[in-house]
Amino acid sequence: MAEVINMPRLSDTMEEGTVASWLKKVGDKVEEGDILAEIETDKATMEFESFNEGTLLHIGVQEGETAKVDTLLAIIGEEGEDISSYLNGSASESSEEKTEDTESAAEESQEAESASEVEIPEGVTVVTMPRLSDTMEEGTVATWLKKVGEEVEEGDILAEIETDKATMEFESFQSGNLLYVGLNEGETAKVDSLLAIIGPKGTDISGLAKNFKVDGGDEKKEAPKAETKKETPKAEPKKVEAKKETPKVSTSNTSSGRVFVSPLAKKMAEEKGINLSQVNGSGENGRIVKRDIENFTPAAQSASVGKFVPTGQEDFDEVPNSNMRKAIAKNLAKSKFTAPHYYLNVEFDMENAIAFRAQYNSIPDTKISYNDMIVKACALALKQHPQVNSQWFDDRMQLNNHVHIGVAVAVPDGLLVPVVKFANEQSLTQIGAAVREYAGKARNKKLSLEEMEGSTFTVSNLGMFGIDSFTSIINQPNSAILSVGNIVEKPVVKNGQIVVGNTMKLCLACDHRTVDGATGAQFLQTLKGYIENPVTMLV
Repeated sequence: MAEVINMPRLSDTMEEGTVASWLKKVGDKVEEGDILAEIETDKATMEFESFNEGTLLHIGVQEGETAKVDTLLAIIGEEGEDISSYLNGSASESSEEKTEDTESAAEESQEAESASEVEIPEGVTVVTMPRLSDTMEEGTVATWLKKVGEEVEEGDILAEIETDKATMEFESFQSGNLLYVGLNEGETAKVDSLLAIIGPKGTDISGLAKNFKVDGGDEKKEAPKAETKKETPKAEPKKVEAKKETPKVSTSNTSSGRVFVSPLAKKMAEEKGINLSQVNGSGENGRIVKRDIENFTPAAQSASVGKFVPTGQEDFDEVPNSNMRKAIAKNLAKSKFTAPHYYLNVEFDMENAIAFRAQYNSIPDTKISYNDMIVKACALALKQHPQVNSQWFDDRMQLNNHVHIGVAVAVPDGLLVPVVKFANEQSLTQIGAAVREYAGKARNKKLSLEEMEGSTFTVSNLGMFGIDSFTSIINQPNSAILSVGNIVEKPVVKNGQIVVGNTMKLCLACDHRTVDGATGAQFLQTLKGYIENPVTMLV
C-alpha cells in the first residue's frame, strides 16, 4: 500500500520548506534510511531520509519549489501501483483546506471587527505576553510587581517574566491604572496572550477581558466552555440522580459503568497511569475533575492471609519543568545528537599557577581565581588556534577572529552561561570582576540576553565542588567546551624523584566536524604553556 510523505517540520520554527535537490527520481527504488531529498528550512539545508521502502511513485514538490509543512511531498509504494486516488484526494483536500481557510479567515476577521467595534474603551491599552527572546514561545509570570487597582507609570516594572533563558523584568510602556491581570503568578501562556489591561481608573473592561483573542492566545478561558458542554449529559439525567442517592461506592461511575470525566482530568490520568474507575469524582454529578486526579492516592491492597504485606508507601513529588529547564534539555539534546563529540584529556602541573595566584593576590584590592586564569589562558590560546574558536553551519565553517568566552554558572533552575566578551584583551583582574558580577546576576535571575549571547568557546568548572574530572556537552554553536577539575595534591615524578605535587585534570570536548584531533591536541599544548607558566599571560 502506498505511503504519502508530507513536507516534514525539520525545526521548531519551520513553517515551510524548499526542496534544494532530489536524491531519488520517480521510479527509483527506495530503502528505509535512504536520503530522499535535501530540504532548505528557515535555519539550514538538511537531509531528509525515508522511513519507508518501495518505489518512488510521485514527487509533489519540484526542486527549487517551496511548500508549507504537511504539504504532499512524495508518494512511495509498490511499482506500478495506482495512486490516482491519493493525488485526487490531495487535490480535493487542498481545495477544502483553502475553502476552510477562507471561511476561517472571514470568521476571524468578523470576530476581530466585532471585538474592536464593541469593547475597546478610549484610553485603554491591552498588554500581551511579550517575546523577550528570539526563541521564546511562551512565558511564565514569576511575580507581579503591580496589583490590580494600582497606578502604573511609563517605565514601571509590571512583572517578572520567566522565559526559556532567564527571568526578566517587563516594564510598562503606558501610564494609567492596572485594570486587569490575565495571568496569575506561576501561570504560563503563549507569546501574545492577554497579560494585562491598563487604562483610566474605573473603566469597565469586563467585555474586553472576556472577548480578547489573539493567535495562540487565551486558551485557558475557552477551555471551561468546552467542559460545560460535556458536563451535562442530557440523555440520562435520572441515572445520575439515582447514582447520587447511592452510598459512596464510586460516585464517578453510573450503573452502566460509564465514567464521567473532564477532558483535562482524563489527559492527566493517562499521563500518570491512573485507572479512572478507581477515582471518586467530586465534580457535578460525580464528575471526575482536575483536583480529583491531583489528590488521588491508590488504595492499599488487602493481602491474602499468610502473605507478607509491605507497610511502606511509594511516594514522590512532581516539579513542573521550568522554561529554563525545557530549554536546557532541548539545546543539550540537540548538541549531543547532532555534533559528533570526542574528548581529549590532559593533566597540568599547577605548582607555578598556585604560586603565581598567591603573589598576584598579594597586591592590595586584587583577587583572582584559578578559573579567571583558565579563562584568560583559553582566550590567548584560541587566538592562536582559530579552528577551535569556530562554528559549524551546514554550508560553511565560521572561524571567529574575536574571542567571547562563556562561563557556565550553576543556578537553582539549571545552568546559565554568561559571556566574557573579548576575553583575550582583558586583564586577569577585569575577567575576575566580570565573572563575579555575571555569577551574581545569574543567581538572582538578573542576566540580560545580551550578557548570555555570542560565546565562541565555553569553560565549565566543577573543581570547587571537589570533582577531579568530567566531560561536558558542547554549548552550540561553539565547537568546543573545556571541563575543569579540582587541583589535587598527590605524588608526582620530577627529575626522576617522587615528590609531592599539585595537578589539575582538564577535558576538551570537540565537535569533530570543525576540530580534528590533532587541532584539539595542539590547542591543549598551547593552553598548557600558559597554565604551567602563567607569567607568560602578562607578556
